[in-house]
Amino acid sequence: MTRISVELVPRSEESLLAEGATLPEVAPWADTINVPDLVKFDLRPWVGCRRLRETTRRPDGSPYGVIPHVRACDVDPAAPLPMAAEFRAAGITEVLVVSGDDADYFSQHTFPVDAVDVIRRFREELPGVRVYAALDPYRTGMSQELRQVERKLVAGAHGVFTQPFFDVDHLRSWRRVVPEGVEVWWGATTVTTLAALGYWRRRNLVAFPQGFRMELEAQREFAQRTIDLAHEWGDNAYLMPVRTSPAEYLQGLRVPEPARA
Repeated sequence: MTRISVELVPRSEESLLAEGATLPEVAPWADTINVPDLVKFDLRPWVGCRRLRETTRRPDGSPYGVIPHVRACDVDPAAPLPMAAEFRAAGITEVLVVSGDDADYFSQHTFPVDAVDVIRRFREELPGVRVYAALDPYRTGMSQELRQVERKLVAGAHGVFTQPFFDVDHLRSWRRVVPEGVEVWWGATTVTTLAALGYWRRRNLVAFPQGFRMELEAQREFAQRTIDLAHEWGDNAYLMPVRTSPAEYLQGLRVPEPARA
Protein backbone atom coordinates (compact mmCIF):
# COMPACT_ATOMS: atom_id res chain seq x y z
CA MET A 1 0.00 0.00 0.00
CA THR A 2 1.30 3.45 -0.93
CA ARG A 3 2.36 5.62 1.99
CA ILE A 4 2.52 9.41 1.86
CA SER A 5 4.77 11.39 4.18
CA VAL A 6 4.95 15.12 4.81
CA GLU A 7 8.37 16.52 5.71
CA LEU A 8 8.18 19.05 8.54
CA VAL A 9 11.16 21.19 9.54
CA PRO A 10 11.97 21.15 13.30
CA ARG A 11 12.49 24.91 13.75
CA SER A 12 11.18 24.51 17.28
CA GLU A 13 9.00 22.08 19.17
CA GLU A 14 6.14 24.57 19.08
CA SER A 15 6.27 25.13 15.32
CA LEU A 16 6.72 21.42 14.57
CA LEU A 17 3.71 20.40 16.65
CA ALA A 18 1.62 23.27 15.27
CA GLU A 19 2.30 22.20 11.68
CA GLY A 20 1.70 18.57 12.57
CA ALA A 21 -1.66 19.51 14.06
CA THR A 22 -2.80 20.94 10.70
CA LEU A 23 -2.23 17.71 8.76
CA PRO A 24 -5.48 15.89 9.62
CA GLU A 25 -7.41 18.74 8.02
CA VAL A 26 -5.18 19.78 5.10
CA ALA A 27 -3.76 16.34 4.27
CA PRO A 28 -6.06 13.66 5.69
CA TRP A 29 -4.44 11.14 3.32
CA ALA A 30 -0.96 11.55 4.88
CA ASP A 31 0.03 8.70 7.18
CA THR A 32 3.67 9.57 7.95
CA ILE A 33 5.78 12.57 9.00
CA ASN A 34 9.50 12.70 8.27
CA VAL A 35 11.69 15.19 10.10
CA PRO A 36 15.10 16.34 8.78
CA ASP A 37 18.13 17.02 10.95
CA LEU A 38 19.23 20.63 10.42
CA VAL A 39 22.17 21.83 12.51
CA LYS A 40 20.93 25.43 12.60
CA PHE A 41 18.01 24.31 14.79
CA ASP A 42 18.37 22.92 18.30
CA LEU A 43 15.54 20.39 18.12
CA ARG A 44 16.84 17.00 17.07
CA PRO A 45 14.47 15.10 14.77
CA TRP A 46 14.10 12.00 16.95
CA VAL A 47 13.03 14.24 19.85
CA GLY A 48 10.58 16.00 17.55
CA CYS A 49 9.27 12.65 16.34
CA ARG A 50 8.68 11.52 19.91
CA ARG A 51 6.64 14.67 20.60
CA LEU A 52 4.66 14.20 17.37
CA ARG A 53 3.81 10.63 18.39
CA GLU A 54 2.65 11.89 21.78
CA THR A 55 0.47 14.76 20.56
CA THR A 56 -0.59 14.30 16.93
CA ARG A 57 -3.17 11.91 15.54
CA ARG A 58 -4.47 11.04 12.08
CA PRO A 59 -8.16 11.58 11.30
CA ASP A 60 -8.93 7.99 12.35
CA GLY A 61 -7.25 8.53 15.73
CA SER A 62 -4.15 6.48 14.98
CA PRO A 63 -0.65 7.96 15.42
CA TYR A 64 1.37 9.07 12.43
CA GLY A 65 4.32 7.01 11.36
CA VAL A 66 7.43 9.07 12.06
CA ILE A 67 10.79 8.93 10.27
CA PRO A 68 13.59 11.04 11.76
CA HIS A 69 16.65 11.78 9.65
CA VAL A 70 20.10 11.04 11.05
CA ARG A 71 23.24 12.67 9.65
CA ALA A 72 26.00 10.06 9.44
CA CYS A 73 28.73 12.65 9.99
CA ASP A 74 27.33 13.38 13.47
CA VAL A 75 27.72 9.78 14.67
CA ASP A 76 30.85 9.06 16.71
CA PRO A 77 32.23 5.72 15.43
CA ALA A 78 33.74 4.99 18.85
CA ALA A 79 30.53 5.38 20.87
CA PRO A 80 27.07 3.77 20.87
CA LEU A 81 24.41 5.41 18.73
CA PRO A 82 23.55 8.53 20.74
CA MET A 83 19.87 8.49 19.74
CA ALA A 84 19.29 4.78 20.46
CA ALA A 85 17.66 5.35 23.86
CA GLU A 86 15.31 7.96 22.41
CA PHE A 87 14.31 5.60 19.60
CA ARG A 88 13.51 2.84 22.07
CA ALA A 89 11.63 5.09 24.50
CA ALA A 90 9.54 6.70 21.77
CA GLY A 91 8.86 3.50 19.85
CA ILE A 92 10.43 4.92 16.70
CA THR A 93 10.72 2.09 14.17
CA GLU A 94 11.99 3.85 11.02
CA VAL A 95 14.92 6.13 10.22
CA LEU A 96 16.47 7.84 7.20
CA VAL A 97 20.27 7.94 7.26
CA VAL A 98 21.85 10.73 5.21
CA SER A 99 25.54 11.50 4.82
CA GLY A 100 25.56 15.16 5.78
CA ASP A 101 27.28 17.83 3.73
CA ASP A 102 30.92 17.32 2.77
CA ALA A 103 31.83 20.67 4.33
CA ASP A 104 30.66 19.38 7.70
CA TYR A 105 33.70 17.12 7.91
CA PHE A 106 35.85 20.18 8.57
CA SER A 107 33.95 20.83 11.80
CA GLN A 108 35.32 19.59 15.11
CA HIS A 109 31.83 18.39 15.97
CA THR A 110 31.53 15.89 13.11
CA PHE A 111 33.26 12.68 12.07
CA PRO A 112 34.56 11.26 8.76
CA VAL A 113 31.82 8.62 8.73
CA ASP A 114 29.62 7.88 5.74
CA ALA A 115 26.05 6.66 5.50
CA VAL A 116 27.03 3.04 4.83
CA ASP A 117 28.81 2.87 8.21
CA VAL A 118 25.84 4.28 10.11
CA ILE A 119 23.29 2.13 8.28
CA ARG A 120 25.28 -0.89 9.41
CA ARG A 121 25.38 0.49 12.96
CA PHE A 122 21.60 0.84 13.06
CA ARG A 123 21.12 -2.70 11.83
CA GLU A 124 23.46 -3.96 14.58
CA GLU A 125 22.36 -1.78 17.51
CA LEU A 126 18.67 -1.24 16.68
CA PRO A 127 17.73 -4.28 14.60
CA GLY A 128 14.01 -3.57 14.95
CA VAL A 129 14.34 -0.22 13.17
CA ARG A 130 13.65 -0.06 9.43
CA VAL A 131 16.48 1.90 7.82
CA TYR A 132 16.19 4.01 4.68
CA ALA A 133 19.07 5.49 2.68
CA ALA A 134 19.26 8.55 0.44
CA LEU A 135 19.26 8.49 -3.36
CA ASP A 136 20.56 11.66 -5.00
CA PRO A 137 19.82 11.80 -8.75
CA TYR A 138 21.88 14.97 -9.31
CA ARG A 139 25.36 14.92 -7.76
CA THR A 140 26.88 12.05 -9.74
CA GLY A 141 26.12 9.97 -12.80
CA MET A 142 23.32 7.45 -12.67
CA SER A 143 25.58 4.38 -12.57
CA GLN A 144 27.75 5.84 -9.80
CA GLU A 145 24.73 6.75 -7.68
CA LEU A 146 23.21 3.30 -8.20
CA ARG A 147 26.48 1.79 -7.01
CA GLN A 148 26.23 3.87 -3.83
CA VAL A 149 22.64 2.76 -3.35
CA GLU A 150 23.73 -0.86 -3.76
CA ARG A 151 26.36 -0.42 -1.02
CA LYS A 152 23.71 1.02 1.31
CA LEU A 153 21.33 -1.85 0.58
CA VAL A 154 24.06 -4.41 1.26
CA ALA A 155 24.78 -2.62 4.57
CA GLY A 156 21.17 -3.19 5.61
CA ALA A 157 19.00 -0.39 4.19
CA HIS A 158 15.45 -1.50 3.39
CA GLY A 159 14.77 1.23 0.85
CA VAL A 160 15.55 4.79 -0.27
CA PHE A 161 14.27 8.34 -0.04
CA THR A 162 15.10 10.31 -3.18
CA GLN A 163 16.04 13.93 -3.33
CA PRO A 164 13.02 15.85 -4.63
CA PHE A 165 12.38 15.64 -8.36
CA PHE A 166 11.23 18.52 -10.56
CA ASP A 167 10.52 16.75 -13.82
CA VAL A 168 8.28 13.75 -14.49
CA ASP A 169 10.50 12.39 -17.27
CA HIS A 170 13.52 12.46 -14.96
CA LEU A 171 11.52 10.68 -12.25
CA ARG A 172 10.37 8.01 -14.69
CA SER A 173 13.92 7.43 -15.90
CA TRP A 174 15.06 6.68 -12.35
CA ARG A 175 12.10 4.41 -11.72
CA ARG A 176 13.31 2.26 -14.62
CA VAL A 177 16.73 1.65 -13.05
CA VAL A 178 16.05 1.35 -9.32
CA PRO A 179 16.57 -2.32 -8.38
CA GLU A 180 13.38 -4.34 -8.25
CA GLY A 181 11.96 -4.87 -4.77
CA VAL A 182 13.56 -1.76 -3.25
CA GLU A 183 11.11 0.39 -1.29
CA VAL A 184 11.21 3.90 -2.74
CA TRP A 185 9.92 7.21 -1.41
CA TRP A 186 9.76 9.65 -4.34
CA GLY A 187 10.16 13.29 -3.29
CA ALA A 188 8.57 16.56 -4.35
CA THR A 189 9.09 20.03 -2.90
CA THR A 190 8.33 23.71 -3.45
CA VAL A 191 10.55 26.06 -5.43
CA THR A 192 8.67 29.33 -5.68
CA THR A 193 11.39 32.02 -5.80
CA LEU A 194 14.49 32.76 -7.86
CA ALA A 195 16.57 32.45 -4.68
CA ALA A 196 15.26 28.92 -4.12
CA LEU A 197 15.86 28.06 -7.76
CA GLY A 198 19.46 29.25 -7.43
CA TYR A 199 19.95 27.29 -4.21
CA TRP A 200 18.90 24.00 -5.83
CA ARG A 201 21.08 24.68 -8.87
CA ARG A 202 24.13 25.70 -6.85
CA ARG A 203 23.93 23.43 -3.80
CA ASN A 204 22.29 20.33 -5.24
CA LEU A 205 23.32 20.62 -8.91
CA VAL A 206 19.73 20.35 -10.15
CA ALA A 207 19.11 20.91 -13.87
CA PHE A 208 15.55 22.22 -14.03
CA PRO A 209 13.52 21.33 -17.12
CA GLN A 210 12.69 23.93 -19.74
CA GLY A 211 9.47 25.71 -18.89
CA PHE A 212 9.77 25.03 -15.16
CA ARG A 213 7.11 27.06 -13.38
CA MET A 214 7.60 28.47 -9.89
CA GLU A 215 3.94 29.26 -9.20
CA LEU A 216 2.63 27.36 -6.18
CA GLU A 217 -0.15 25.85 -8.27
CA ALA A 218 2.47 24.31 -10.57
CA GLN A 219 4.23 22.86 -7.52
CA ARG A 220 0.95 21.30 -6.38
CA GLU A 221 0.42 19.82 -9.84
CA PHE A 222 3.83 18.15 -9.71
CA ALA A 223 3.18 16.90 -6.17
CA GLN A 224 -0.05 15.34 -7.42
CA ARG A 225 1.77 13.68 -10.33
CA THR A 226 4.34 12.30 -7.88
CA ILE A 227 1.59 10.86 -5.67
CA ASP A 228 -0.20 9.38 -8.68
CA LEU A 229 2.94 7.73 -10.05
CA ALA A 230 3.96 6.37 -6.64
CA HIS A 231 0.48 4.85 -6.34
CA GLU A 232 0.66 3.42 -9.86
CA TRP A 233 4.05 1.81 -9.16
CA GLY A 234 3.25 0.59 -5.65
CA ASP A 235 5.87 2.96 -4.19
CA ASN A 236 5.67 5.75 -1.60
CA ALA A 237 5.97 9.54 -1.81
CA TYR A 238 6.99 12.37 0.47
CA LEU A 239 6.15 16.05 0.08
CA MET A 240 8.43 18.77 1.40
CA PRO A 241 6.95 22.26 1.79
CA VAL A 242 9.80 24.80 1.86
CA ARG A 243 9.13 28.46 2.65
CA THR A 244 5.49 27.55 2.17
CA SER A 245 3.10 26.43 4.87
CA PRO A 246 1.91 22.82 4.65
CA ALA A 247 -1.65 24.10 4.38
CA GLU A 248 -0.83 26.21 1.31
CA TYR A 249 1.07 23.41 -0.44
CA LEU A 250 -1.01 20.37 0.46
CA GLN A 251 -4.57 21.66 0.31
CA GLY A 252 -6.49 20.02 -2.51
CA LEU A 253 -4.10 17.15 -3.15
CA ARG A 254 -5.59 13.68 -3.15
CA VAL A 255 -4.51 10.06 -3.04
CA PRO A 256 -6.06 7.66 -5.60
CA GLU A 257 -8.48 5.11 -4.25
CA PRO A 258 -7.07 1.57 -4.00
CA ALA A 259 -8.02 -0.62 -6.93
CA ARG A 260 -10.91 -2.95 -6.13
CA ALA A 261 -10.31 -6.67 -6.38
